[in-house]
Amino acid sequence: MEQYSITNEYGYEEDYSYLDDLLRLAIDKLGVEGIFSIIFIGDEKMHEMNLKYRGVDRTTDVLSFALNDAEDNFEQEIEALGDIFISIPKAVEQATEYGHSVKRELSFLTIHGLLHLLGYDHMNKDDEAVMFGLQKEVLENAGITK
Repeated sequence: MEQYSITNEYGYEEDYSYLDDLLRLAIDKLGVEGIFSIIFIGDEKMHEMNLKYRGVDRTTDVLSFALNDAEDNFEQEIEALGDIFISIPKAVEQATEYGHSVKRELSFLTIHGLLHLLGYDHMNKDDEAVMFGLQKEVLENAGITK
């Protein structure tokens, strides 16, 4: 089993190995074939990226950059899906605000970001229902609830 850990801005290390099982479950459920990365960042960097790439002058919780959206995509044996950036401070803030664990919030943001890489969106009510339904199903199958 892969190990995921980071040292947060307060200097202590967090264990995110539970994301491995969650991602394996999601990959199987969604039929994902490709590689992607998840990058944990702070709010300042997230704010910069949100402004630069979306024109939104504030931080956010998760940004996904799908490589298959690029016009200069080239054929390769294993499809590179893209990158998911997650703000750890924003995730911690939202977990507190929503009254659930940081594990649940990071799990939600991870699946949310992955679904964006796969082309799902929530720009209208129908698309939102599909995307949020898949998120809920994956999280429930993984035993991650509020």
